[in-house]
Amino acid sequence: TLTALYLGYNRIRDVGAQHLANGLQHNTTLTTLNLSNNGIGDIGAQHLADGLRHNTTLTTLNLTRNPIGDVGTQHLADGLRYNTTLTTLNLRHTEIGDVAARHLADGLRHNTALTTLNFSDNGTGDIGAQYLADGLRHNTTLTTLHLRHNGIGHVGAQHLADGLQRNTTLTILDLGQNKIGDVGAQPLADGLRHNTVPIFLSLSILRLYLHFFIQTLTTLNLRLNEIGDVGAQHLANGLKHSRTLTALDLGRNSIGDIGAQHLANGLQHNTILTTLGLTFIDVGDVGVRHLADALRHNTTLTTLHLYSNRIGDIGAQHLADGLQHNRTLTILDLEQNKIGDVGAQHLADGLRHNTTLTTLVLNYNEIGDVGAQHLADGLQYNTTLTTLSLWGMEIGSEANHRIFEFLERNKSGGDSSS
Repeated sequence: TLTALYLGYNRIRDVGAQHLANGLQHNTTLTTLNLSNNGIGDIGAQHLADGLRHNTTLTTLNLTRNPIGDVGTQHLADGLRYNTTLTTLNLRHTEIGDVAARHLADGLRHNTALTTLNFSDNGTGDIGAQYLADGLRHNTTLTTLHLRHNGIGHVGAQHLADGLQRNTTLTILDLGQNKIGDVGAQPLADGLRHNTVPIFLSLSILRLYLHFFIQTLTTLNLRLNEIGDVGAQHLANGLKHSRTLTALDLGRNSIGDIGAQHLANGLQHNTILTTLGLTFIDVGDVGVRHLADALRHNTTLTTLHLYSNRIGDIGAQHLADGLQHNRTLTILDLEQNKIGDVGAQHLADGLRHNTTLTTLVLNYNEIGDVGAQHLADGLQYNTTLTTLSLWGMEIGSEANHRIFEFLERNKSGGDSSS
């Protein structure tokens, strides 16, 4: 029995959509229909909406990259009023704007089944965000809303914040690649202080004025947000008091050594965060020293990503010192950090005494055969590391073989003295 039909990237267009809609009215088994990139316009959307009115089994409809427009979206919104089974609707990149957002918002007021709506890569803007916020006030089922790359500014964010104050079901809000601007690191941090229950909020390329509704945050993605050391300080203050946030990604921001110091201070008082992403933040050995000090005292962080910074040999020494006293970190990513043989020796010394790290990534550094031998020497006394990644460096076969043997021993739980 057919339950899923994938027809993406064909030439179905409006006429084909009409045929499929006719089939939907009588079908009782299909649950997933993917019609992405098929040249379907507003007329085709109208036919599909008619099908949705009568269909009782379809749960997922993907219309990505079809020129549905505002008129077509209105038809779909009308269909949603009468549909009680569709849970996922993907309208990404469908040439729709604020007018379409108004129609969808009206549909959300009456629909009691839809849980996921993808509205990304369109032209919603602040006005459209206001319409959607109004719809969210009255909706009790939507849990995931994607509004990535929609030209939403801080005004639109304020509307969403107001709407979500009264919404009790939304758990995932994706506002990546919008234009909300430089207003919100401090109020966002203030929101972290009062967080109590889980939500995921994606905020890449923006800093968000949404502290009004952050009541459920566990994962915060602030990549590419033009956040500097001052914003990092605000977020660090939020970390000191947060009771729910477990993952924070601040990659590709200009945080630098001073911002890293602020975050390190926040980590020393935080007992919830488990994953911290600090890739491409222009941190050097000074900032890493503060982070290493935090590792001595922090008892919850398990994953630290420091990919593509300026850590160098001195920074590696600081981290190695921190590793000797840390008992929770399991994954450390130091790829592309200008670490050489001396830094590798320091890390090897840290590995001798560390009993929790399982994965160490050192790809594309400046470690040669000498540094690799140091790492092998450290592994001889380490029983927990099972993954050591050394891609993109000139390391001889003997050192590689020794490292491989020790890692295999650890994977099998062998004798640490062998």
